[in-house]
Amino acid sequence: MHFSGRQMEILAIAKAEGRVLVEELAARFQVTPQTIRKDLNDLCDSRSLTRIHGGAVFPTGNENVKYEARRSMAAAEKQAIGRAAAAIIPDNSSLFINIGTTTEAVGDALKDHHELMVITNNINVANRLRTFPSIEVVIAGGVVRGSDGGIVGEAAVDFIRQFKVDFAVIGVSAIDEDGALLDFDFREVKVAQAIIANARHVILVTDASKFERTAPVRIGHVSQVHTFITDHCPVDAIRQICADSDVRLVETSADILDIG
Repeated sequence: MHFSGRQMEILAIAKAEGRVLVEELAARFQVTPQTIRKDLNDLCDSRSLTRIHGGAVFPTGNENVKYEARRSMAAAEKQAIGRAAAAIIPDNSSLFINIGTTTEAVGDALKDHHELMVITNNINVANRLRTFPSIEVVIAGGVVRGSDGGIVGEAAVDFIRQFKVDFAVIGVSAIDEDGALLDFDFREVKVAQAIIANARHVILVTDASKFERTAPVRIGHVSQVHTFITDHCPVDAIRQICADSDVRLVETSADILDIG
């Protein structure tokens, strides 16, 4: 497929930064968002980019999008998801928080809580919460992944299995339309599976872009969680799975947010 000069430049930006956003590109090139969407559609049709909500990412095979790029994706949506999850978790609770930029948003939203025990394999969560005297932070041991500060491996799995907590907050890299929860690193998946198995109430947090992505390693299934919080669920099959499995679906983009 022949690409225009603008499309080649968009591809170069995506390769350098990990992702591109429609609104930013429209401002950069001084064209309409509709024009940029057509450019992205052409690039995605050729598999040069992968579409996400509001933009596109540079495909990296079996590697996840760079951490700093992920942090900037859907930032406002992740903050709203974080607040919704924090509203479910009462004071005097114990909880797991696993790896991910959306789970980090939940950690940020918990700073006003009291008497929490937070067990995490996410160095970023631990570092942000450690200064709050009303929150006890317990960090897993294991191999520290340089790309994002995640702690993975069998040592982390064994550590997690020592606990039985009230809540688990988990994120994923992708959700298949059949309800499969997917990730890129099998070592991280094993930790996530241990977290799910050792929590009384599992809260899945993810923005809508995860419905547009795929990943090779299976964590579990949407039916295994108790509450699923997202900005928007565009897949009817996932809605049906939640209804059939008694999974509470919370969409933060709704006009009225019910987190009661």
